[in-house]
Amino acid sequence: MSGKRNLRVLSAAVVLVVVLSCLSLLAGAEKDEKEVRVIVLFKDKVDKDLVKKHGGSIIDEYTIIPGLVSELTQDEINELRKSAKVKSVDEDSTAEIMGEVDEDGKGKPSPPPPATDWGVSRINADDVWEIPNTGSGVKVAVLDTGIDLDHKDLGTVYSGWDFINNDANADDDNGHGTHCAGIIGALDDGNGVSGVAPGVTLYAVKVLDSKGSGPYSVIIDGIEWAVSNDMQVISMSLSGTYNSAALEAACDNARAEGIVIVAAAGNSGNTRAQYPAAYSSVISVGATDSTDARAKFSSYGSTLDLMAPGVNILSTYPNDRYAGMSGTSMACPHVSGTVALVLYAHSGWNPDQVQTCLQKTAYDLDSIGWDKYTGYGLVDALAAVS
Repeated sequence: MSGKRNLRVLSAAVVLVVVLSCLSLLAGAEKDEKEVRVIVLFKDKVDKDLVKKHGGSIIDEYTIIPGLVSELTQDEINELRKSAKVKSVDEDSTAEIMGEVDEDGKGKPSPPPPATDWGVSRINADDVWEIPNTGSGVKVAVLDTGIDLDHKDLGTVYSGWDFINNDANADDDNGHGTHCAGIIGALDDGNGVSGVAPGVTLYAVKVLDSKGSGPYSVIIDGIEWAVSNDMQVISMSLSGTYNSAALEAACDNARAEGIVIVAAAGNSGNTRAQYPAAYSSVISVGATDSTDARAKFSSYGSTLDLMAPGVNILSTYPNDRYAGMSGTSMACPHVSGTVALVLYAHSGWNPDQVQTCLQKTAYDLDSIGWDKYTGYGLVDALAAVS
């Protein structure tokens, strides 16, 4: 009897091991079958049937590039990459804001004394207004967390589109976008602060959520919107570490359509490439402090183009407030605003002419000409328009 009982126990144990092994295999298979969101870029025309044939669903399709957004398993991705029609299948990575609120400057409830922030004065933008040139009517798309559409210190602001919530109300639920918008175009009306180009027309294009992050696929949507709506400048105070062929193609095509694209170089403080700033079709901007020194957090390297003020920058903040912020996020809109001034002065210029002008007229901060730490130097608005 004892032998039979032991045999039954042994048999049960064997069955248990087999069952657990099967469950483990099933769990592994389920893990392997997990779908991930990707951006598929084709060499020529979009082939939705090809993606569907490989098991993918179609989430979004672009017009600015021959690409679409899909969800596929890793095995399906590997198979799709083998197609002669496909240029790349990239993960839908995430970009984030490149600015933080200073500890002593968050959301001041009342306007500070009428002033021009040090950054605007340092790049001689206030001298350009005397020409007169305020960038009047130049259309700037701010791809960010949105803009406070009712802030009394911002001039003409239109709601472009909210690609995070998919609606027409691109209001700001973070604060970062409003701050960047103010650096570009806060009114020169004797109240609050003044932006680099107080006469610009700002368009809020929300591609980042309330936490300040957004997928590359949505940023491409924002770039596409800017092209479709005849923007002249795209300002992106955001950055990601993933090099996406689709995002690069979108930037390249937008520039080919005549849009000047400006982006934050990143806050890594080293030479690690940040995107979209690292693309050749984008003007990459690093940050300086009030002594013209490169900010310690400011990324540098072979793709850096220009420097601009980015430390303790006072600008607009939601609900008619103001805040001090630091980051290459703050440097980027100083250059975007300067681009608007240049385009007002030279309305027929293309992006290559604008960028060349900014580089040739920049104030050298390090070695003569370009260097990896400060690019071509500190942007100079007055020299650029003159």
